[in-house]
Amino acid sequence: QVQLVESGGGSVQAGGSLRLSCASSRNNYCMGWFRQAPGKEREGVAAMRGDGTIRYGDSVKGRFTISQDNTKNTLDLQMNSLKPEDTAMYYCAASSFCYISNMMMGPAYGYWGQGTQVTVSS
Repeated sequence: QVQLVESGGGSVQAGGSLRLSCASSRNNYCMGWFRQAPGKEREGVAAMRGDGTIRYGDSVKGRFTISQDNTKNTLDLQMNSLKPEDTAMYYCAASSFCYISNMMMGPAYGYWGQGTQVTVSS
């Protein structure tokens, strides 16, 4: 069993920055950030594999950066140039394995955190 705890959410004005952090109870080969806004489907934001493969969702490329500290079992998401459409609940996810083809898809992950809210005002 893997426990994931997110932190760092909050409210910010458009153009601002936030940094999310996810603490995991163990090291995971695949970890990612997903988000879900009210009335919308869950969306893959960014993900990393143990071989260094990184993927970003098209809507966040160039603005968000995912990073991992394997010594601390943490996964961070630096979010810059935030937009109102980034408003959502953000979830950390982990899996012992994922393929490059599905690392941005929710079903690839078996463990999820409780989520942290990000609100961006215009």
